[in-house]
Amino acid sequence: MVDLPDPTIDLDWSGYVGAIHEIFHKNAQAHPDRPCVTETKSQTTPTRTFTYRQISEASNTIANHLHDAGITNGDVVMIFAHRSVELVCAFMGTLAAGATVTVLDPLYPPQRQQIYLEVSQPKALISIGKAVDENGPLAPVVQKYIDEELSLKTQLPNLRLSDAGVLSSGEQDTEDLFASVRAKASSLPDVIVGPDSNPTLSYTSGSEGKPKAVLGRHYGLTRYFPWMAERFHLSSESIFACLSGIAHDPIQRDIMTPLFLGAQLLIPAKEDIQHEKLSEWMNIWSPTVTHLTPAMGQILVGGATAKFPSLKHVFFVGDILTTRDCKVLRKLGPSCAIVNMYGTTETSRAVSYFEIPSAEADPTALDSLGDVVPAGWGMHNVQVLVVSREDHNKMCGVAEVGELYIRAAGLAEGYLGEPEKNKEKFIENWFVDNAKWVEADKANAKGESWRQYYQGPRDRLYRTGDLGQYLPSGAVQVSGRIDSQVKIRGFRIELNEIDANLGGSPLIRDCKTLVRRDRNEEPNLVSYIVPEIAEWKRWLEAQNQEDVEDEGVEMGSSVVYLKRFRRIQAEVRDHLKARLPVYAVPSTYIVLQKLPLNPNGKVDTPALPFPDTTEMMEDASEEDLKSWEALSETEKTVAAQWATLIKGLNEKTIKSESDFFDCGGHSLLAQQLLLNIRKNLGVDITIGVLYANPTLSALSSQIDRLKSGQEPTVDKAAEAVYAKSLDELINTLDTKYQSADPEELSPSAGATFFLTGATGFLGAYLVQDILSRPNTKLLVHIRGVKDTSAAKERLTRSLKGYALWQDSWADRIDCVLGDLSKPRLGLDDASWKQVAETADVIVHNAAYVHWIARYEQMMRSNVLSTIDAMKLCNEGKPKILSFVSSTSTLDTEHYVNLSDKETATGRGAVLEEDDLQGSRLGLGTGYGQTKWVSEQLVREAGKRGLRGAVIRPGYILGSRHGGVSNTDDFLIRLCKGCVQLKARPRIVNSVNAVPVDHVAHVVIAAALNPLPGVNVVHVTAHPRLRMNEFLSTLSYYGYDVPEVDYEEWKTQLEEFVSAGAVEKDQEQSALMPLFHMATSDLPSTTRAPELDDRNAVAVLKADAERWTGVDDSAGEGITREDIGRYLRFLAETKFMPLPTGRGRELPPIPAGVAEAQAQFGVGGRGGAA
Repeated sequence: MVDLPDPTIDLDWSGYVGAIHEIFHKNAQAHPDRPCVTETKSQTTPTRTFTYRQISEASNTIANHLHDAGITNGDVVMIFAHRSVELVCAFMGTLAAGATVTVLDPLYPPQRQQIYLEVSQPKALISIGKAVDENGPLAPVVQKYIDEELSLKTQLPNLRLSDAGVLSSGEQDTEDLFASVRAKASSLPDVIVGPDSNPTLSYTSGSEGKPKAVLGRHYGLTRYFPWMAERFHLSSESIFACLSGIAHDPIQRDIMTPLFLGAQLLIPAKEDIQHEKLSEWMNIWSPTVTHLTPAMGQILVGGATAKFPSLKHVFFVGDILTTRDCKVLRKLGPSCAIVNMYGTTETSRAVSYFEIPSAEADPTALDSLGDVVPAGWGMHNVQVLVVSREDHNKMCGVAEVGELYIRAAGLAEGYLGEPEKNKEKFIENWFVDNAKWVEADKANAKGESWRQYYQGPRDRLYRTGDLGQYLPSGAVQVSGRIDSQVKIRGFRIELNEIDANLGGSPLIRDCKTLVRRDRNEEPNLVSYIVPEIAEWKRWLEAQNQEDVEDEGVEMGSSVVYLKRFRRIQAEVRDHLKARLPVYAVPSTYIVLQKLPLNPNGKVDTPALPFPDTTEMMEDASEEDLKSWEALSETEKTVAAQWATLIKGLNEKTIKSESDFFDCGGHSLLAQQLLLNIRKNLGVDITIGVLYANPTLSALSSQIDRLKSGQEPTVDKAAEAVYAKSLDELINTLDTKYQSADPEELSPSAGATFFLTGATGFLGAYLVQDILSRPNTKLLVHIRGVKDTSAAKERLTRSLKGYALWQDSWADRIDCVLGDLSKPRLGLDDASWKQVAETADVIVHNAAYVHWIARYEQMMRSNVLSTIDAMKLCNEGKPKILSFVSSTSTLDTEHYVNLSDKETATGRGAVLEEDDLQGSRLGLGTGYGQTKWVSEQLVREAGKRGLRGAVIRPGYILGSRHGGVSNTDDFLIRLCKGCVQLKARPRIVNSVNAVPVDHVAHVVIAAALNPLPGVNVVHVTAHPRLRMNEFLSTLSYYGYDVPEVDYEEWKTQLEEFVSAGAVEKDQEQSALMPLFHMATSDLPSTTRAPELDDRNAVAVLKADAERWTGVDDSAGEGITREDIGRYLRFLAETKFMPLPTGRGRELPPIPAGVAEAQAQFGVGGRGGAA
């Protein structure tokens, strides 16, 4: 067992090692002639090197001037800064005066500079001469504020250090400003500071555009340097490079670390800090240590060829560090160890570390890491605590994701002038009584002079707002921000996950994905990408294509390529489509020369351009115009409709073979397109026709047929493709299957389950049903995560979101990484072997659920994955297979007519032993077709020895007790759509809807108590409601939804949808994603056969006898009270409003259920794991 931090131990609260300016002064006295700061040459200036004596005397001169001017402890001194030796002198001089240093970056806009002045209220202003030379004087609005609003005690308007080390700052009233203090250059002013004195004032982002000002403490400035020197072998022989942003708090570390150690600091010229040149500078000047943000690291390695063998350590701070960034750096700096350091402005310093040995020391060091480098372990006397989000009195264990808190004696003082924010973020440690440390400190006090500036021990935790988990090594992995999720078209999306997958493309050097709103206030996923030029040229050569001349267009501070890399966008989109859900694939890609950085060295998000779609639109070439002229009138009209809906698409660049979806269309735009075609061309195209004919020529041909009074063409071969596929796939099955004996599985003997689709709606309740049984264990198949810890976290979050999670389950669950769309369920060899040798039962629940996609698009995920699941049954231990299918396999006229006939004769309904040949032709959805083929394959395997069950549920609605519902379900969306329309359709068909927990019970009962062979188990409602009864509950509970004829309701829905914006999911009809279903004759399409369920009764009775003691064989249906609980849940989770009319009060749901859904973000279908 790894030792995790104990939040009750002593962290040496009074271990103050002294002020940095005092330690620097001692180093200067001990080694006066040692090189201290070197400014390397620029295009206009030579190299200049200054000794410790020269820097110390210049700093002391500034300190004594400030002191004599009345600057004292707590006063703020602002530096109008420049990366130069004068910045070092100004820093150290301010600190030696006992004051608080803050930096004003000349690159900030005047309004921002004025805000910093308003927040900090400085008492002195130091302007570095080079800052004025390069940027001009302060803007008039800034200077006016200084003159009229500030009470400055002194100004140093033009600070310069000559080549000989003589300090000057211009003249005031014809006098040398430093004349009175030059004689004091060898001594510090008589000033005392202590651990709680405030040496720095740094800024971090705040609300409403106003930055938060963070007061540092002298304790934290120096506390960790001795430990760092020992841990990373830093010494007076080290040579540091000054590369941090001049207004970014890591600049403090750049300056103070070498001065603490007695080492040398190299300051590059401005023109050296850019792609390719920075690596050359490193090669020439040979620094051994540097601090970088990941964005600055990109500048160091981007396009670089020059190696820097002298570099021994790079300390990364300020943002997420990817292993991809590290790989390139290790090639250029083979002797360089990479240290990822986690911390914030509020922690005063980066406070954790994760070291990656150099390529020379360990060439395979990155192989065991995921995409993101961990934050690592707390530094000496620092703890990174992972605290449970549900119970803050509980620390998380390994692999449990919680909120990160930093516990350290060196935390910042807090936010200047924001006491309420300080209470929220700097929290007294609730794990231990602080009085314990106070008493110990009193006993050890020796009357030190600095104690007048010490409040005594304060055991505080800084609440970071980050999520993370302990890895098995005890290191911390940051997994994101609490508030990092965004929502587009109703889907929750992690932007970091998009960027991680983008970064996996060899064509991409750097990227950043944001949600941006266009001129219509519609949210869009926009990815900003910087191409890897060398790889781009290789790709063009492989594609037999030529590069395009394009110098780019300047937009703000960025250069945007509108033409040259247009072909890269389709490649990147395909790259993401293979790795992310369709809704998480950005709609817009903006190719930049480089990502803009703010002065702190981070990506300057506000500066990223969002061109108008007209600017992004591709110009039509001469060839395009010839193709356009050759199009038919229908094709031109349809192309114009595409261009209206898809941003940045020029209709005249659309060719006859262009595909609507490849051009940027998606499912919601497809619905809108069909409406527009109906309005503009007067024909009613179904969504199925569009998906079957997505190219311009094919779709236009179908429209022409309809306009001439003909029916759309149906590809008979395509219609029969799923049946033909079955005939081919049956021949690939094993000739014989082994099978477990269900009698050997019992509450005493236990059972190990392998479950797919566990993070979906039904999947969560399958987990609950399995683990509620004694001696059961669970192996879970999880898609789209980088390691098993993240997989377990995803599963845990899903179960917590459904208010199902129990801590006692943690040790009974193991996860494997996989992907249905890949062979062998996407399992690696070790995971395949693990499942084969340990599982007794396989429950194959996962599927790619899409009501429009074609069979061929879904076959890999839905059909071939089922064959793979059966292959697993035939390897290792004998197993039982429980396959979750759907009543969509019965959606043909044959079974509706058969049901009517059987019911009329009194013989019952569609039997479970029916051979399903009535659906060999006629199934209308690719999803239903894949389930039909899979069922037939599983039943065939049953004839060859496999034992198990095929479970066919209908509509799966919310849980019986909690009311937790799936907001992707058609019936749930139909309810919301009716409330939005203020009308409900009259449809009298029966509805086969069953609570999700009962469906889960049937699935697991069938798995543990299978009948001989493989049998179908129908999950049918007892009793069934009719659709008009189901929808009438809306009125019963007070919603204003009078019943109207279906055709009238359909017309209202079409008008409602036509008036809405495509992207605004919350204002649109909830039925927009299923619009084609809602408007395609629901009275006919919702007819469903009655189902015999004798096998379901048998397995439930057996389950009661052998496992649960509870007989649920009578079945379950949906009552009016159940629907009321669903509506309560949906209203409390803001999916739909509360009723406002007269009616019965909605039934209550258990406390915390709705809150769990909101916190953990579940409720969709999921399942395609």
